[in-house]
Amino acid sequence: MNAKENIRRESAVSGVVTLTFDRAGSSVNLFDRATLDELSGHLDFLEAEPGLKGLVLRSAKPKIFIAGADLKGFGQDRDPQRISRLVDQGQRVFDRIARLPFPTVAAIQGAAIGGGLEIALACDYRVASSDPATKLGLPETMLGIIPAWGGSTRLPRLIGLSGALEVILSGKQFTAREALRLGLVDAVAPPERLLAEIAKLTLRARKRVQPIHFTNAFPIAQVIAAQARRRVLAKTRGLYPAPLAALEVVVAGLNTTPARSMENERRTLMALASGQAATNLIRTFFLQERAKKVSVADASSAAQVSRVMVVGAGVMGAGIAQWLSARGLRVVLKEVGPEPLGRGLQSITRLYRDAVRRRLFSEAEARAGFDRILPACEDLPLSDVDMVVEAAVENLKVKRDLFCDLESRVPCPVLATNTSALSIDAIADGLQHPERVVGVHFFNPVHRMQLVEVVYGRRTSQMALATALQFVKDIGKLPVLVKDSPGFLVNRILVPYLVEAVRIFEEGYRLERIERLVLDFGLPMGPLRLIDEVGLDVAAHVAADLSSRLRHLAPLSGGISRMTARNWLGRKSGRGFYEYGVAGKELPNPLAAEYQALHPVLVADEELRDRLILVMVNEAARCLEEQVVAEPEDVDFGMIMGTGWAPFRGGPLRFADAAGLSHVVARLQALQKRIGPHFGPCDLLVRRAEANATFYPPGEVLAREESHPA
Repeated sequence: MNAKENIRRESAVSGVVTLTFDRAGSSVNLFDRATLDELSGHLDFLEAEPGLKGLVLRSAKPKIFIAGADLKGFGQDRDPQRISRLVDQGQRVFDRIARLPFPTVAAIQGAAIGGGLEIALACDYRVASSDPATKLGLPETMLGIIPAWGGSTRLPRLIGLSGALEVILSGKQFTAREALRLGLVDAVAPPERLLAEIAKLTLRARKRVQPIHFTNAFPIAQVIAAQARRRVLAKTRGLYPAPLAALEVVVAGLNTTPARSMENERRTLMALASGQAATNLIRTFFLQERAKKVSVADASSAAQVSRVMVVGAGVMGAGIAQWLSARGLRVVLKEVGPEPLGRGLQSITRLYRDAVRRRLFSEAEARAGFDRILPACEDLPLSDVDMVVEAAVENLKVKRDLFCDLESRVPCPVLATNTSALSIDAIADGLQHPERVVGVHFFNPVHRMQLVEVVYGRRTSQMALATALQFVKDIGKLPVLVKDSPGFLVNRILVPYLVEAVRIFEEGYRLERIERLVLDFGLPMGPLRLIDEVGLDVAAHVAADLSSRLRHLAPLSGGISRMTARNWLGRKSGRGFYEYGVAGKELPNPLAAEYQALHPVLVADEELRDRLILVMVNEAARCLEEQVVAEPEDVDFGMIMGTGWAPFRGGPLRFADAAGLSHVVARLQALQKRIGPHFGPCDLLVRRAEANATFYPPGEVLAREESHPA
């Protein structure tokens, strides 16, 4: 194959042609203008060649069918004409596949995502491999755009409106079996039988006749669309335009020709692509790809990790052990006694059971994962342990004593702590080899949160740091590299926000108002409910520790201490800022009004929102100022992935740039005068505002190195 070719064409004696996608020099197949041009050339041959019996599309990549469009065109210059030409080209080429006079089949081995699924939808039939790597989905709405290479038009005609909206609006990736249930594929075959099954299908198949779905009929479709719109608004609060736009395009396409529907796809995508939401969501995607490549200077010194000792079987330890075992690692789960160890194993069992229920694992895979965990409450030989992850109680003395014991008994080069706030250097004090200690801070719940803070102390070795980074990436998490400092990155920014929310509550403002302001901004959960989820005792401990180490922070007021004294600890005790009744239903706790002022000052929503949001922006800038992390991308990535900071706003520093740093500084100074000194803008914010500068260079591109799929 010529080095510039991305598609091979092979003809069989039977008259069936196979086009094999194999992007040169890449582990993934992507669609860019050159690849679409190449595919168009192959279609010239197919349309002119007489006597052909069928076409098979397949991939030579073991884990990827086609991963979609090259997003560089959306993330770089965002030239509308360039994007429009790419959309038009994809629609024309895929439509030519749909119009071929002989049967066409997509052999889907690996991920068929975005444009990869759209080309498969242009085929008459789809057969998917049962390989776990095979996933099908249209994630475009998660990127602030819509499927516009015919996906929004063809999918509802193929599987009906309800199923199409489930696929498009969720952005979810479906397994082969789930895709078969939805009607996305016609059959599922083992990987070794995939091509044989397709060969038989191609020889006996005819051009597909478009099925008729009663859900696509006008009155039923309108009911389904109205229900879907309500669900979208409940989930997004109308802050994300793409799902609503996709809904309109899909429903409108039912009552017009495919050609007009695809023109509607193109116009809608163009309108969305020029918006700030799509820009920031695509940037967030690139931030995730960037995290997969983060490394240190001596990355080659990383040790291979296949057996891990997890110390502590509480919520975090059990969650970490389950995640590691599910990724094929052998785990020694250590606890001080049989009772806490038993509770940890029960928690792991529940996690696996829930994953099976959600079809993330088969029963056999869950059993195999659980069997990779060796529970222990007595001393064991630990010479073959490659790494330790400590997840014990958040107490400095306990951790120091534990690491002193581990240092003498475990010869592995890396002793990692899952601490969320304690100093890595302080934990390593007194050790003969403090260079072995590194922070590997998972977020709760481990099985849902992708971010891991990899924290290095002054004495952490390059080997320990490189090993921790590679370990995090190998288990499918996304690392952010953080300097040992109070609160690290995420808690450093989050805690002042939670403290301010409690302060506002105690000033007498209604809980519902405080929560609504944050939800309307785009955060996934209100601050007072988040405190309840974390636990009032835990939040108070972390806030007290952080304010004692960072003098510019406002101290936590006394209300939470009085609430915890009454055993109001949040969800885990059944009462906090909310009351938790049967089935976990929560309502505002009426007794919490005892800790509120009776007559709050009348202020606009804007001021309360500024107090909550700008306190995070200020602390985010201060983290960059102190080089807690190296780049503004690290700050925004950490907050988006660690707290759910509204991705469509791009993170606190992107948000500050968009709002204007002069405006942010002026608002903080006004709050400093009116509310208190903790709102004083940090020096970095002031300097950049005075210089009319921003955190990100205008027009900066995150995708600097290589292409990325949609």
